[in-house]
Amino acid sequence: MHEKIFDMRSRRLELGLPQREVALRARVRETQLRKWERGLELPDSESAKRLGKVLKISPSKLLSAQETYAEFATPGEGYTTAEAGKGEVTRRKSAPPSGTKRVLDVFCGAGGLSFGFERSEGFITTCGIDLLPDRIDTFMANHHYATGIAGDLRAYSLHEIHKLTGDVDVVVGGPPCQGFSSIRPFRNLTEGDPRNSLVEHYVLVINHLRPEWFVFENVVGILTHENGSRLCAVLEGFRSAGYSVEWRVVNAALYGVAQHRERVVIVGNRMGIPFSWPKPSHRAEHKSMAGSRPEVIRTEGPLFCTELPDAVTLMEAIDDLPPIPAGGEAAGYIGPTRTDYQRRLRAGSELLTLHKATNHSAKMLEIIRHSGSNISALPPGMVKSGFSSCYSRLNPDKPSTTLTVNFVHPASNRCIHPYQDRALTPREGARIQSFPDSYQFHGTTAQVVKQIGNAVPPLLGQRIAEAIISSEEKMKNGRSKKASQAWQPLVESTF
Repeated sequence: MHEKIFDMRSRRLELGLPQREVALRARVRETQLRKWERGLELPDSESAKRLGKVLKISPSKLLSAQETYAEFATPGEGYTTAEAGKGEVTRRKSAPPSGTKRVLDVFCGAGGLSFGFERSEGFITTCGIDLLPDRIDTFMANHHYATGIAGDLRAYSLHEIHKLTGDVDVVVGGPPCQGFSSIRPFRNLTEGDPRNSLVEHYVLVINHLRPEWFVFENVVGILTHENGSRLCAVLEGFRSAGYSVEWRVVNAALYGVAQHRERVVIVGNRMGIPFSWPKPSHRAEHKSMAGSRPEVIRTEGPLFCTELPDAVTLMEAIDDLPPIPAGGEAAGYIGPTRTDYQRRLRAGSELLTLHKATNHSAKMLEIIRHSGSNISALPPGMVKSGFSSCYSRLNPDKPSTTLTVNFVHPASNRCIHPYQDRALTPREGARIQSFPDSYQFHGTTAQVVKQIGNAVPPLLGQRIAEAIISSEEKMKNGRSKKASQAWQPLVESTF
């Protein structure tokens, strides 16, 4: 019997067996086999015996390998996913202090956006909702005044949500836009309608809770989806709920984050306050995915040529972290910080965590050693396929490219360290996203990587929160002209 340790999927692929054939020969359901291969569950002992015979591996070795895989598998080198919550509610540890704006974070993930709000003065997060329990575990570990809810937002009535969240002043979140209807007007949306998408339900939640402000973020692709009708429908939904709304394409690198990360951000309020978009704090030349649209916030032009410092580079964010090889790990800092960015993110942290590199295969290490700025740097035939940014090193002297949920695996995107022969570590990814080193992440390594890759950079959230406070103060002081118009014309959706 073959005793080499393999996880189930790797062994099946080595033998060239289709999933359906393995399921049939092992007398298990294909859907169940898929769950086991993804690391969601471990097979029972009888199933492990039958699978062992098919895969030519002992049941004990199979179970041991699967247990290790579920804990340490990385996205892109397997299909580890997470199982949805069933409505578990974790109550807040402490009562929120009075005199602050209460924030509800919907689709909260790791909680980067709401954590950024808390880093500015005047906001406290009181509730977070996410489909996945490990996201709620991470969220709760860093939001001490919040209640966490693990489950599908649509499974709750609006009354139940309100009872769990309490009254809130701000709702933030980035609901997935898949399935959003661009033809059903908001007035036809009803609670409990099975056709409701997550975006539509998000609008219903805002309409029911009536927060003073909301912040909606999403990928730039929403601009062109269905020729722009999807974004128009989202905006109309918010307006129909009684909110004035404005939107921009925002690049996190312009606000001090060590990463070119573009997102569409919609900000609305029900008080009719003109929102003054935060002015960039850093200068960066970057070709926007949104093209030349006037809604793209930029720093090109005479207004910003000399006033702003250059954007934070990759190495200004991570070069104080100890060098480690592929498969290596470091649990302590070995030297002082070099930049303000490093000092801010290391503040309050004495123990280095998550600085563990993927243990790349011999073939992948050979690819990494030959890697350059794009896939063309590799010798012909070394890889069979891939996008131009795959198997590529990051530029040390520029902000990182956008992190993905696979940033620990070079086959997915540009994520190879500039000088070390390995992909980024989770800690380096968290630094690039502007999470402080003291931020606690919970879950398997695979899920923590996804949490980091999917997050809204806290520093960007902080800048948006500060802009909300600034907009309110300008309104109170009678200075209600939109500050953004002095440097960025406000336009309606241009489709």
